[in-house]
Amino acid sequence: MIKDNQAIFNRLHVLLDALIIAGAYALAWWFKFKSGMISFSIGLPTRYYFRALYYIIPGYLYLYYQFNLYNSKRASGRKAELFNIIKANTIGAVAIIVVLYLIEQPHFSRSMIGIFWAFNIVLETFFRNVIRYLLRFFRRRGYNIKYVLLVGYSKSAESYINRIRLNPQWGYVIRGILDDKMPRGTVYKGVKVLGAIDNLSIILPENKLDEIAITLSLPEYGRLEEIVSQCEKSGVHTKFIPDYSGIIPNRPYTEDIQGLPVINIRHVPLTNTINALEKRLVDIVGSLVALILLSPLMLVIALIIRFTSKGPVIFSQERVGLHNQPFKMYKFRTMIEQTKDDEMNIWTTKDDPRVTKVGRFLRRTSLDELPQFFNIITGKMSIVGPRPERTSFVEEFQEKIPRYNIKHQVRPGLTGWAQVNGLRGDTSIKRRIEYDLYYIENWTMGFDLKIMFMTLFKGFVNENAY
Repeated sequence: MIKDNQAIFNRLHVLLDALIIAGAYALAWWFKFKSGMISFSIGLPTRYYFRALYYIIPGYLYLYYQFNLYNSKRASGRKAELFNIIKANTIGAVAIIVVLYLIEQPHFSRSMIGIFWAFNIVLETFFRNVIRYLLRFFRRRGYNIKYVLLVGYSKSAESYINRIRLNPQWGYVIRGILDDKMPRGTVYKGVKVLGAIDNLSIILPENKLDEIAITLSLPEYGRLEEIVSQCEKSGVHTKFIPDYSGIIPNRPYTEDIQGLPVINIRHVPLTNTINALEKRLVDIVGSLVALILLSPLMLVIALIIRFTSKGPVIFSQERVGLHNQPFKMYKFRTMIEQTKDDEMNIWTTKDDPRVTKVGRFLRRTSLDELPQFFNIITGKMSIVGPRPERTSFVEEFQEKIPRYNIKHQVRPGLTGWAQVNGLRGDTSIKRRIEYDLYYIENWTMGFDLKIMFMTLFKGFVNENAY
C-alpha cells in the first residue's frame, strides 16, 4: 500500500524539519553576527534570539503542513515542492517581522530574518531532494516496488494505468488485467489482459503480487463482494478504485453510523466548525488590515470617480452568496449610470461602451473590487472563495450546469482559485465552476494562503477583466 509507512516517515520528517529550521536559524545568526562578513553589533543578548525558536519552529512546521509538504514523495513534484517551501518560508518570515513590530522590538535584527529565510529555503530544498533521490535509488534496485494486478477493465482502470505510467517514481509495476468481457491479449499502454476474473484463484496462491486493485466497471459491481472475499483470503492487500469518479468527488468524505459506512457525495471541509472559525478569523483580521493600509488609495479612487463621471462613487449590486442567500456586493462604480434591468441582465463584454475610462483601468487592475472588504467584515463574503454571481445569471447557470449551486455551500470570495488561473470576465463558466468545486472540496488554510499569494502576483491584472 502506498501509505503503509507514511505516518512513521512523516513523524521522522517533522523531527528532521525542526532540526533544519533550528540549524538554518543558528547559521543565519552566526553569519550575521559572528562570521565577520557583516560588521554589525548583536544589539540583543544571544539568548533572546534563540528563545524565539520556541515559537518559530512550531510555527514553521504548521506552515509546512498547511502547504502540503508532508504529502507522499511518490505523488509530489520537485517544482511544486520548491514553490511550497518558498511560500511557507516567505509567510513565516513576514509573520516574524509583523510580530516584532507589534511587540515593539526594534533591536531584533530584521536582516537576520532575511538571511534565515534564504538559508532555510536552501537547506529544506536540499534535504528534501536528498530524500527523494534516496527513495528512487532504492526503487531502481527493486526495493519498495509494488507489483499490482487489476481486476476489471474500465475507465478507472485506464485512468489508473495512465497515472502509473506518468509517475514511474511511485514504484508501481502493473502485471496485467483480469476481465470477463475484454478478449485475452488486449493491450492498453503496455498492460495486457491476462484472462478472465476467475483466474484469480490460480494467480493469488503464487504470492507474486503486492496489491490487487479492483477496477470493475459499474455493471459488474455485483461481483465485488465475491472478489474482495477471495483477495482477503489470500492475504494480498486489496484496494478498490471506483468507476464513478464523475459522480463522487476526488476526495469523498465518509462517515460511520453505528458500523454503517456512509459516503458523502460532496466533501466540504468548511462545514467543519473549527475550519470555518479559522477561516473567518483570517477574513476579519485580513480585511481590517487591508482597509487600514488601502484607505488612502481608496480615497483617491473615490475622488477620481466623483469628479470624472456622474453618479455614486460606490456601486452596489445584488449577488447570491452562502446558502443561496442574496446580498448587496459593493464595488467602485466603473460604468455610466444605467437602469436596473441593464445592470442585472447584460454581461460585460470587451470594449463595453458602458464602462468609463477610469472604470476600464479600475476593472483591468481589479481596484474596483476593494470595497468588498466591507462585505468581508460583515460576513457576507470571504477573502478567498468562488466569485458571486447576479441572481438572473445564477438561475440561468444552474439549469445548464447541474453542479453549479454547490459553490453556494461556502462564502463567496474577493479572489478565488478560478480567478488566479485566469478565469475571469467573459470566460467559460463551466471551467470556472470546475475550479470552484476543486477549491471547495480541497480547502485548507494553506490553499487559501496560496491563492492570496498568487493573487498578489497575477490575480489583480488580467486580460479578461473588462
